[in-house]
Amino acid sequence: MIHPSAIVSPLAKLGENVSIGPFTVIHADVELGANSVVDGFCELGYPTPLAHGAPLVIGAGARIRSHSVFYQGSQFGAGLVTGHRVVVREHTRAGLAMQIGTMNDIQGDCSIGDYVRCQSNVFIGKASKVGNFVWLLPYTVLTNDPHPPSNLLLGCEIGDYAAIAAMSVILPGVKVGQGALVAAHSKVHRDVAPHTVVAGNPARYLYDTAEVKLKDGSHAPAYPWTRHFRRGYPDHITAGWDAGEPALGGDAP
Repeated sequence: MIHPSAIVSPLAKLGENVSIGPFTVIHADVELGANSVVDGFCELGYPTPLAHGAPLVIGAGARIRSHSVFYQGSQFGAGLVTGHRVVVREHTRAGLAMQIGTMNDIQGDCSIGDYVRCQSNVFIGKASKVGNFVWLLPYTVLTNDPHPPSNLLLGCEIGDYAAIAAMSVILPGVKVGQGALVAAHSKVHRDVAPHTVVAGNPARYLYDTAEVKLKDGSHAPAYPWTRHFRRGYPDHITAGWDAGEPALGGDAP
């Protein structure tokens, strides 16, 4: 269903059972998968010469909430979900079931894996690389300019299953290893080893993630978090976690 006030280019490619809300604009270079819902006051395929004519491709089952803007030239797998007032620039490549929180800003030329969860007010700088099953909590900032303002971009790299807690800043070119935890309000200026906890300004190694215990009275290990947190992940993914071999990719939830 397309609301009468929406402006949808006849050249846009919409899948079956797509819903477009009031006053939303869908430009020509847009491919929107079946069973997707786009709320009102959104703009998909915002024109930019930086996209070099590439389309905006959004997979099936997307849920894009009001006042979100996606530029030309990006690609998202099935199951994309956004909050409100999201901005995504050109040449972002994201996998399955990404969640982009309210007021997120993704600055383009980014590589993002499957099942990435961004909570509200996250900033992902240009040229960032984010792995699979990563958590970016509120007000996380991934920077890229080592001496601003300049034309040099050194994107951050966040490894699979890493969690970056609220209000942390990852400095240009820093690599956060697989399964690592960056504690809240940290400024990370050097690489973080896999499965370690860092905290502070500047961030320093505290201990391995295996030493963190759940504060639910069980005293069970909190990491890897896949042992106890399953909400929102499909059965074929969690079955892989139970087998000790995390499953990447596959069908969207």
